[in-house]
Amino acid sequence: MEQRRVPGDHCRSRPESGGYAHVAAVSRALPRRAHGFGSECPPRPRHRPSLSPNPVTDPIFPIEPTPEDAQGAIAEEFAFFSDWSERYQYLIDLGRKLPPFPDALKTETHRLHGCQSMVWIVPSGDAERLDFMAASDSAIVSGLIYLALRVYSGRSAHAILDTDASYIGDIGLAKHLSPTRSNGLAALLAFIKAQAQRAAA
Repeated sequence: MEQRRVPGDHCRSRPESGGYAHVAAVSRALPRRAHGFGSECPPRPRHRPSLSPNPVTDPIFPIEPTPEDAQGAIAEEFAFFSDWSERYQYLIDLGRKLPPFPDALKTETHRLHGCQSMVWIVPSGDAERLDFMAASDSAIVSGLIYLALRVYSGRSAHAILDTDASYIGDIGLAKHLSPTRSNGLAALLAFIKAQAQRAAA
């Protein structure tokens, strides 16, 4: 049977199976705080720079070593789906992987404006490493948050500023989001970039 690579094939290989069921199974099998898609992948470096007070006590990001690797993995995963009903379902499943967001932080101070849905985001760290914790009351928006944090959270300020969100076009999000959700995603990315700009100054 023809073999098809999915993210994590550097750790394991598997035969191709049907679209969403296959990739969703891989997603469910991913440990919440695993590095990459397999237990044999190299662990994250033990050394971490000193951070300012950080509510993200046990971050799950980054998964991939670089933002470019993350965007490539996202594009590869979404390429498995033949239609957008499956992609939306996968997006919802990814949103469920976000770490729990404390109710105490769901305040106006941390609310991201520009989104139709309720979105809260808390940045922490410094120029060497910026972490973001975020949540939404919308299942699809939660998936959009997951993708953005997968690319940008846990990176240096300069890496964030140097990385355009190419995954949006690569997986066709730009054509399949409503105007309000597109505006919300733009507001999320603008917030992340603004925090990186402030940290790098």
